Amino acid sequence: MRIVSLLPAATEIVALLGATDHLVGITHECDYPDVVGSRARVTKSAIPDTHDPAAIDAAVREHNHQGIALFTLDEKRITALHPTVILTQALCDVCAVSETDVRALAAKITPAPVVVTLKGETLDGIYGDIQAVADAVDMRDEADELLAGLRDRVKHVHLTLKGAQAPRPRVALVEWTDPLYVAGHWGPEQIARAGGLDVLGVAGTHSSPIDMDALRAGDPDIVLFAPCGYSLAAATAEAKRCLTLPEWSWMAGKQVWALDANGLTSRPGPRVVDGIEAMASIFAPTLFSPVETHHAVKVES
Repeated sequence: MRIVSLLPAATEIVALLGATDHLVGITHECDYPDVVGSRARVTKSAIPDTHDPAAIDAAVREHNHQGIALFTLDEKRITALHPTVILTQALCDVCAVSETDVRALAAKITPAPVVVTLKGETLDGIYGDIQAVADAVDMRDEADELLAGLRDRVKHVHLTLKGAQAPRPRVALVEWTDPLYVAGHWGPEQIARAGGLDVLGVAGTHSSPIDMDALRAGDPDIVLFAPCGYSLAAATAEAKRCLTLPEWSWMAGKQVWALDANGLTSRPGPRVVDGIEAMASIFAPTLFSPVETHHAVKVES
């Protein structure tokens, strides 16, 4: 079995199933766990190498306007790897290569590899994707163990909050800052399962743009900065930058946290449960261990 993963979340699923020995190709973005770093990189990105949200947004819009793909496949390298399984996604063309391009390439390879498409938009959908990958790589027992562990961890958070009758803080999860977006998909569900009340996001729907007046009117007690694809360091720098701007001055005195978006919120893989646990530690600090410093940091507002 030879696996090419074209999505960081898929790479993480393969690793946590214990199948890294079968992983031969990964994306330019795959960075977890460290062991995958030695695998062949088979994608490239046209997005500028910057953490300037406005510049990234402008580049994405320009490429879309011109009909140019944001991500490209190294077709020769992928073909030379002789994959038997290719993992891709159908959720977001801004996040990874398109499923259409992947299937077109797979059709050129002999023998044709199995293409598994991840498309989960909720926690249950992510669990379903984990099962689908396990089925394709014949690791069903490992998936049963992984999924049982993930569900037990989420249940533990729920029972702890329920037992304490913990109050639910009002929370906003900022997924992009310029233009301003709040998280959709699994983000609002992460907040709910961690004991918070998402004031603007809708679970299972695409992340949506909002104006600053709407965010302010939502009156969140806690604002989480987790720009899609940002590390903790990048998210922290962006949160600090925003808090120096007049339009964000209304957040003075509120709890503001920066999250490792790549590890906790952006990728539809097993670590979304890490995100739930990290949020629970932020929302109910007297009930859970302090949030790990590589997951989130508090930003002075």
